[in-house]
Amino acid sequence: MNLRSYIDLYQLLDGHALTHEENRAFALKNDLQAQSSLRMLLAWVRAHQNSLSSPAQSAKFCKYLYIVSLVLGVLALVLGVMTGIGLLSYSGKEPVNLIYFLAVAAFIPLFTMLLALFSMLRANQAQSLLIHISPAYWMEKIVGFFSQEARAALSKLTINPLLLNWLVIKRSQLLALLFAIGLLLALLGIVATKDIAFAWSTTIQVSPKQFHTFLETLSWPWSSLFPSAVPSVDLITQSQYFRLGETLDSGMVANAARLGEWWKFLACATLFYAIVVRFGMWLLASFGFHQALKESLMSLEGVERLLFEMNTPLVTTTAPKQEIVFAQEIHQYSRVLQTVDPHYKTTLGWAMSKNDIVILNDSMQVSSECVFDIGGTNTLYEDEKIISGLQGEVLLYVKSWEPPTMDMMDALLAIITQVDKITLLPTGTKEDGYIPTSRELNIWERKIQTLNHPKVWLCRIN
Repeated sequence: MNLRSYIDLYQLLDGHALTHEENRAFALKNDLQAQSSLRMLLAWVRAHQNSLSSPAQSAKFCKYLYIVSLVLGVLALVLGVMTGIGLLSYSGKEPVNLIYFLAVAAFIPLFTMLLALFSMLRANQAQSLLIHISPAYWMEKIVGFFSQEARAALSKLTINPLLLNWLVIKRSQLLALLFAIGLLLALLGIVATKDIAFAWSTTIQVSPKQFHTFLETLSWPWSSLFPSAVPSVDLITQSQYFRLGETLDSGMVANAARLGEWWKFLACATLFYAIVVRFGMWLLASFGFHQALKESLMSLEGVERLLFEMNTPLVTTTAPKQEIVFAQEIHQYSRVLQTVDPHYKTTLGWAMSKNDIVILNDSMQVSSECVFDIGGTNTLYEDEKIISGLQGEVLLYVKSWEPPTMDMMDALLAIITQVDKITLLPTGTKEDGYIPTSRELNIWERKIQTLNHPKVWLCRIN
């Protein structure tokens, strides 16, 4: 499952809807009944992707997404390298203040990752400030502004805001990870090619011992693996720098050879806080994006109907061929009623309006909790949705002067699977007081006799 599957399904449901017969046949052919809804949808998309125009909208959008991600990734990597070079620039007259580099390598990443966590919690909102202030969001807008093809690809799609938000979050973590890699590369490159003297300087009143305690806590993740990357109290004391006067402290000059040892601590801090922890955030964002993609895919308009058609046995409401006139012998049907019950769970009318059914209920002195019209002008999907919700005892009105057809019998078979009992009541015309003729009743009785199902009862009113 990926973004392309989502866009393809969006397009297929929008302009390439198939019939119930085709969708049901696809599910049976591929044995998808035991599969999850998501797997059924993905299989359906894969099977019908070829019907989309070439190149598909998903291919255009994913190509745009790849190009923008590639451009932003390269920019983030280069920016990380340039930032590292700027922070580690050394003239030879003054030491490099490691506080600046430590802030970019550890403190700022931790702060931005905290903001990312908050943005994940609010990703389901279309307007999220934390997401929209992300550099990954507005940098994409800038890149897309210069690409007419990109704007065209975006204008033709309506993507779930939840999915877009998670896309921005995931990309922001990737860009931050590439920036951190560039920062580490700059540190290692400069340390390998230059002799740098590191020092620390701050206006805040912090003693070397207090600073050591703080750095020791910061170094806890790698202290057991790389003890040499944990600065000692002696090193911290010797490298404290005060911007007062034009010359360096004599003690600092005397221990200049040791001031370069700070690079190990800075490298480990960058590796752990800016890269390892950020990589974990990227994995978390990837998981969130996957869940958002699944939720967005299942909530697309038309998905519910598609799944219903693939999972529901076909009940056709159209006779496949001209119905042959009955030539059967007359048999006495054993389940015949002379009167109807006063109350039913549901009352149905075949090819009738709801008003006609209500009038019939009133005439027959029948009450029911639900009234539905089936057949007639109803679509197959509408009939199946009504039938799937039936239960208990059902009364079905049919027009006695209309002979029973195959589509009505198919609907009757579908109703049987849902209810405990169904009473079939042929009714005459309004002018006859809804009383059918004996000839009409005999025709219906012969038809029901061919079915001979214990749940089906025929009511003869004359």
